[in-house]
Amino acid sequence: MELIDGKATAAKIKEEIAAEVEQIVANGGKRPHLAAILVGHDGGSETYVKNKVLACEKCGFKSTLLRFEDDITEEQLLAEVDKLNKDADVDGFIVQLPLPKHISEQKVIEAIDYRKDVDGFHPINVGRMAIGLPCYISATPKGILELLRRYNVPTSGKKCVILGRSNIVGKPMAQLMMQKQYGDSTVTVCHSRSENLKKECLEADIIIAAIGRPDFVTADMVKEGATVIDVGTTRVPDATKKNGFRLNGDVKFDEVAPKCSFITPVPGGVGPMTICMLMMNTLSAGKKEFYK
Repeated sequence: MELIDGKATAAKIKEEIAAEVEQIVANGGKRPHLAAILVGHDGGSETYVKNKVLACEKCGFKSTLLRFEDDITEEQLLAEVDKLNKDADVDGFIVQLPLPKHISEQKVIEAIDYRKDVDGFHPINVGRMAIGLPCYISATPKGILELLRRYNVPTSGKKCVILGRSNIVGKPMAQLMMQKQYGDSTVTVCHSRSENLKKECLEADIIIAAIGRPDFVTADMVKEGATVIDVGTTRVPDATKKNGFRLNGDVKFDEVAPKCSFITPVPGGVGPMTICMLMMNTLSAGKKEFYK
Protein backbone atom coordinates (compact mmCIF):
# COMPACT_ATOMS: atom_id res chain seq x y z
CA MET A 1 0.00 0.00 0.00
CA GLU A 2 1.32 3.42 -1.00
CA LEU A 3 0.06 6.54 0.76
CA ILE A 4 -0.64 9.41 -1.64
CA ASP A 5 0.82 12.43 0.16
CA GLY A 6 -1.14 15.48 -0.98
CA LYS A 7 0.67 17.81 1.41
CA ALA A 8 4.15 16.99 0.08
CA THR A 9 2.91 17.02 -3.54
CA ALA A 10 1.25 20.42 -3.08
CA ALA A 11 4.43 21.87 -1.53
CA LYS A 12 6.47 20.64 -4.50
CA ILE A 13 4.00 22.09 -7.04
CA LYS A 14 4.06 25.48 -5.27
CA GLU A 15 7.87 25.48 -5.57
CA GLU A 16 7.57 24.70 -9.29
CA ILE A 17 5.04 27.55 -9.72
CA ALA A 18 7.25 30.01 -7.77
CA ALA A 19 10.25 29.15 -9.98
CA GLU A 20 8.17 29.72 -13.12
CA VAL A 21 6.81 33.04 -11.81
CA GLU A 22 10.33 34.32 -11.05
CA GLN A 23 11.33 33.35 -14.61
CA ILE A 24 8.33 35.24 -16.05
CA VAL A 25 9.15 38.36 -13.99
CA ALA A 26 12.88 38.13 -14.83
CA ASN A 27 11.92 38.11 -18.53
CA GLY A 28 9.90 41.30 -18.09
CA GLY A 29 6.52 39.59 -17.73
CA LYS A 30 3.72 40.44 -15.29
CA ARG A 31 3.47 38.84 -11.85
CA PRO A 32 0.16 36.88 -11.69
CA HIS A 33 -2.49 38.58 -9.55
CA LEU A 34 -5.26 36.68 -7.71
CA ALA A 35 -8.08 38.52 -5.97
CA ALA A 36 -10.60 37.06 -3.53
CA ILE A 37 -13.93 38.38 -2.29
CA LEU A 38 -14.93 37.29 1.21
CA VAL A 39 -18.41 38.09 2.50
CA GLY A 40 -19.17 37.82 6.22
CA HIS A 41 -17.26 35.90 8.90
CA ASP A 42 -17.87 32.18 8.26
CA GLY A 43 -15.10 30.33 10.14
CA GLY A 44 -14.39 27.82 7.37
CA SER A 45 -14.32 30.51 4.69
CA GLU A 46 -11.97 32.69 6.79
CA THR A 47 -9.52 29.77 7.07
CA TYR A 48 -9.73 28.90 3.36
CA VAL A 49 -9.13 32.49 2.27
CA LYS A 50 -6.23 32.92 4.70
CA ASN A 51 -4.63 29.76 3.29
CA LYS A 52 -5.17 31.03 -0.26
CA VAL A 53 -3.41 34.32 0.56
CA LEU A 54 -0.49 32.38 2.12
CA ALA A 55 -0.31 30.13 -0.95
CA CYS A 56 -0.13 33.22 -3.19
CA GLU A 57 2.89 34.42 -1.19
CA LYS A 58 4.60 31.04 -1.58
CA CYS A 59 3.97 31.07 -5.35
CA GLY A 60 5.20 34.64 -5.80
CA PHE A 61 1.77 35.97 -6.84
CA LYS A 62 0.30 39.34 -6.03
CA SER A 63 -2.91 38.88 -4.03
CA THR A 64 -5.81 41.13 -3.03
CA LEU A 65 -8.45 40.32 -0.43
CA LEU A 66 -11.70 42.27 -0.54
CA ARG A 67 -13.81 41.85 2.61
CA PHE A 68 -17.48 42.76 2.97
CA GLU A 69 -19.98 42.38 5.80
CA ASP A 70 -22.79 39.86 5.33
CA ASP A 71 -25.36 42.62 4.96
CA ILE A 72 -23.93 43.59 1.54
CA THR A 73 -26.73 43.54 -1.04
CA GLU A 74 -26.67 41.30 -4.09
CA GLU A 75 -26.52 44.40 -6.28
CA GLN A 76 -23.50 45.77 -4.39
CA LEU A 77 -21.68 42.43 -4.61
CA LEU A 78 -22.36 42.17 -8.36
CA ALA A 79 -20.92 45.69 -8.74
CA GLU A 80 -17.72 44.54 -6.96
CA VAL A 81 -17.51 41.51 -9.28
CA ASP A 82 -17.88 43.84 -12.25
CA LYS A 83 -14.98 46.01 -10.98
CA LEU A 84 -12.70 42.96 -10.83
CA ASN A 85 -13.84 41.86 -14.29
CA LYS A 86 -12.71 45.24 -15.63
CA ASP A 87 -9.46 45.52 -13.62
CA ALA A 88 -6.71 44.74 -16.13
CA ASP A 89 -4.20 44.02 -13.34
CA VAL A 90 -6.31 41.18 -11.87
CA ASP A 91 -5.67 37.94 -13.79
CA GLY A 92 -8.11 35.77 -11.86
CA PHE A 93 -10.44 36.05 -8.90
CA ILE A 94 -12.74 34.03 -6.71
CA VAL A 95 -15.83 34.76 -4.67
CA GLN A 96 -15.57 32.57 -1.57
CA LEU A 97 -18.66 30.39 -1.06
CA PRO A 98 -21.03 30.00 0.76
CA LEU A 99 -22.63 33.44 0.44
CA PRO A 100 -25.36 34.84 2.72
CA LYS A 101 -28.85 33.48 2.00
CA HIS A 102 -30.15 36.70 0.40
CA ILE A 103 -27.55 36.51 -2.40
CA SER A 104 -27.93 34.12 -5.36
CA GLU A 105 -24.66 32.19 -5.63
CA GLN A 106 -25.49 31.16 -9.20
CA LYS A 107 -26.07 34.76 -10.26
CA VAL A 108 -22.71 35.79 -8.77
CA ILE A 109 -20.86 32.87 -10.42
CA GLU A 110 -22.37 33.75 -13.80
CA ALA A 111 -21.41 37.42 -13.35
CA ILE A 112 -17.70 36.52 -13.14
CA ASP A 113 -15.83 36.93 -16.43
CA TYR A 114 -15.18 33.30 -17.43
CA ARG A 115 -11.65 34.30 -18.51
CA LYS A 116 -10.90 35.19 -14.88
CA ASP A 117 -12.93 32.38 -13.29
CA VAL A 118 -10.01 30.48 -11.71
CA ASP A 119 -12.44 28.47 -9.54
CA GLY A 120 -13.78 26.92 -12.77
CA PHE A 121 -17.44 27.29 -11.72
CA HIS A 122 -18.73 29.50 -14.57
CA PRO A 123 -21.04 27.60 -16.96
CA ILE A 124 -18.70 28.40 -19.88
CA ASN A 125 -15.75 26.73 -18.12
CA VAL A 126 -17.93 23.82 -16.98
CA GLY A 127 -19.21 23.36 -20.55
CA ARG A 128 -15.74 23.57 -22.10
CA MET A 129 -14.46 21.04 -19.56
CA ALA A 130 -17.31 18.67 -20.42
CA ILE A 131 -16.33 18.57 -24.10
CA GLY A 132 -12.58 18.55 -23.49
CA LEU A 133 -11.70 22.12 -24.50
CA PRO A 134 -8.96 24.11 -22.71
CA CYS A 135 -10.42 25.84 -19.64
CA TYR A 136 -10.11 26.32 -15.90
CA ILE A 137 -10.95 23.02 -14.23
CA SER A 138 -12.32 23.35 -10.71
CA ALA A 139 -9.65 22.83 -8.09
CA THR A 140 -10.64 19.60 -6.32
CA PRO A 141 -11.12 17.45 -9.46
CA LYS A 142 -7.97 18.99 -10.98
CA GLY A 143 -6.04 18.16 -7.80
CA ILE A 144 -7.20 14.53 -7.89
CA LEU A 145 -6.09 14.20 -11.53
CA GLU A 146 -2.70 15.67 -10.61
CA LEU A 147 -2.25 13.20 -7.72
CA LEU A 148 -3.16 10.24 -9.95
CA ARG A 149 -0.71 11.48 -12.59
CA ARG A 150 2.19 12.17 -10.23
CA TYR A 151 1.83 8.82 -8.47
CA ASN A 152 1.55 7.00 -11.83
CA VAL A 153 -1.77 5.40 -10.87
CA PRO A 154 -3.02 3.45 -13.93
CA THR A 155 -6.41 4.85 -15.03
CA SER A 156 -6.78 4.03 -18.75
CA GLY A 157 -9.44 1.38 -19.27
CA LYS A 158 -9.93 0.96 -15.51
CA LYS A 159 -13.31 0.91 -13.80
CA CYS A 160 -13.73 4.09 -11.74
CA VAL A 161 -16.60 4.49 -9.27
CA ILE A 162 -17.39 8.01 -8.08
CA LEU A 163 -19.46 8.35 -4.93
CA GLY A 164 -21.35 11.65 -5.03
CA ARG A 165 -22.81 13.84 -7.78
CA SER A 166 -22.13 17.41 -6.63
CA ASN A 167 -21.38 20.15 -9.15
CA ILE A 168 -18.05 20.84 -7.44
CA VAL A 169 -16.62 17.29 -7.28
CA GLY A 170 -18.79 14.35 -8.40
CA LYS A 171 -20.01 15.57 -11.79
CA PRO A 172 -16.76 17.18 -13.04
CA MET A 173 -14.74 14.21 -11.75
CA ALA A 174 -16.93 11.82 -13.76
CA GLN A 175 -16.51 13.93 -16.92
CA LEU A 176 -12.73 14.09 -16.53
CA MET A 177 -12.15 10.43 -15.65
CA MET A 178 -14.15 9.51 -18.76
CA GLN A 179 -12.15 11.71 -21.13
CA LYS A 180 -9.33 10.23 -23.17
CA GLN A 181 -6.82 12.98 -22.31
CA TYR A 182 -7.35 12.62 -18.55
CA GLY A 183 -8.65 9.41 -16.95
CA ASP A 184 -9.65 7.38 -20.01
CA SER A 185 -11.61 5.20 -17.55
CA THR A 186 -14.97 3.45 -17.52
CA VAL A 187 -16.96 5.58 -15.08
CA THR A 188 -19.90 4.79 -12.80
CA VAL A 189 -21.43 7.53 -10.64
CA CYS A 190 -23.17 6.37 -7.46
CA HIS A 191 -25.14 8.47 -4.98
CA SER A 192 -27.56 8.17 -2.05
CA ARG A 193 -30.27 6.58 -4.25
CA SER A 194 -28.03 4.07 -6.03
CA GLU A 195 -28.93 0.41 -5.74
CA ASN A 196 -26.19 -2.25 -5.47
CA LEU A 197 -23.72 0.43 -4.36
CA LYS A 198 -21.52 -2.08 -2.54
CA LYS A 199 -21.40 -4.34 -5.61
CA GLU A 200 -20.40 -1.39 -7.83
CA CYS A 201 -17.60 -0.42 -5.44
CA LEU A 202 -16.30 -3.99 -5.19
CA GLU A 203 -15.83 -4.05 -8.97
CA ALA A 204 -13.95 -0.72 -9.01
CA ASP A 205 -10.23 -0.34 -9.69
CA ILE A 206 -10.51 3.28 -8.51
CA ILE A 207 -12.97 4.65 -5.94
CA ILE A 208 -13.33 8.43 -5.56
CA ALA A 209 -15.41 9.08 -2.44
CA ALA A 210 -17.05 12.52 -2.31
CA ILE A 211 -20.32 11.72 -0.55
CA GLY A 212 -19.82 13.70 2.67
CA ARG A 213 -20.51 10.82 5.07
CA PRO A 214 -17.74 9.94 7.55
CA ASP A 215 -16.43 6.35 7.32
CA PHE A 216 -18.97 5.49 4.59
CA VAL A 217 -16.54 3.33 2.58
CA THR A 218 -15.65 0.20 4.55
CA ALA A 219 -13.25 -2.67 3.82
CA ASP A 220 -16.04 -4.95 2.56
CA MET A 221 -16.71 -2.44 -0.28
CA VAL A 222 -13.14 -2.39 -1.63
CA LYS A 223 -11.41 -5.03 -3.71
CA GLU A 224 -7.75 -5.96 -3.19
CA GLY A 225 -5.36 -3.63 -5.01
CA ALA A 226 -7.86 -0.81 -5.60
CA THR A 227 -6.93 2.88 -5.52
CA VAL A 228 -9.05 4.92 -3.09
CA ILE A 229 -9.25 8.72 -3.24
CA ASP A 230 -11.01 10.23 -0.21
CA VAL A 231 -12.48 13.70 -0.80
CA GLY A 232 -14.55 13.75 2.40
CA THR A 233 -13.77 16.33 5.08
CA THR A 234 -16.36 16.22 7.85
CA ARG A 235 -15.69 17.73 11.26
CA VAL A 236 -16.40 15.10 13.92
CA PRO A 237 -16.19 15.73 17.69
CA ASP A 238 -12.90 14.61 19.24
CA ALA A 239 -12.18 15.44 22.90
CA THR A 240 -8.47 14.63 22.47
CA LYS A 241 -8.02 17.57 20.06
CA LYS A 242 -7.41 21.12 21.26
CA ASN A 243 -10.21 22.54 19.07
CA GLY A 244 -12.60 19.73 20.04
CA PHE A 245 -12.92 18.10 16.61
CA ARG A 246 -10.99 16.26 13.93
CA LEU A 247 -11.38 16.04 10.16
CA ASN A 248 -12.80 12.71 9.06
CA GLY A 249 -12.89 11.34 5.53
CA ASP A 250 -15.59 9.33 3.75
CA VAL A 251 -13.34 6.24 3.96
CA LYS A 252 -12.77 4.12 7.08
CA PHE A 253 -9.05 4.52 6.56
CA ASP A 254 -7.57 2.02 9.05
CA GLU A 255 -9.56 -0.93 7.72
CA VAL A 256 -9.55 0.05 4.01
CA ALA A 257 -5.87 1.04 3.62
CA PRO A 258 -4.37 -2.50 3.90
CA LYS A 259 -6.41 -3.60 0.85
CA CYS A 260 -5.33 -0.69 -1.39
CA SER A 261 -2.47 -0.22 -3.80
CA PHE A 262 -2.87 3.58 -3.34
CA ILE A 263 -4.92 5.62 -0.85
CA THR A 264 -5.19 9.26 0.21
CA PRO A 265 -5.36 10.16 3.91
CA VAL A 266 -7.65 12.76 5.53
CA PRO A 267 -6.28 15.27 6.35
CA GLY A 268 -3.22 15.61 4.11
CA GLY A 269 -4.53 14.03 0.91
CA VAL A 270 -6.84 15.82 -1.53
CA GLY A 271 -7.31 18.91 0.72
CA PRO A 272 -3.86 20.54 0.28
CA MET A 273 -4.10 19.97 -3.50
CA THR A 274 -7.27 22.05 -3.80
CA ILE A 275 -5.66 25.41 -2.95
CA CYS A 276 -2.59 24.38 -4.94
CA MET A 277 -4.69 23.85 -8.09
CA LEU A 278 -6.24 27.29 -7.62
CA MET A 279 -2.64 28.56 -7.81
CA MET A 280 -2.07 26.55 -11.02
CA ASN A 281 -5.22 28.06 -12.53
CA THR A 282 -4.02 31.55 -11.52
CA LEU A 283 -0.68 30.92 -13.22
CA SER A 284 -2.57 29.84 -16.37
CA ALA A 285 -4.67 33.02 -16.11
CA GLY A 286 -1.55 35.15 -15.82
CA LYS A 287 -0.05 33.48 -18.88
CA LYS A 288 -3.37 33.80 -20.79
CA GLU A 289 -3.03 30.08 -21.47
CA PHE A 290 -6.70 29.37 -22.24
CA TYR A 291 -8.25 32.72 -23.14
CA LYS A 292 -6.62 35.74 -24.75
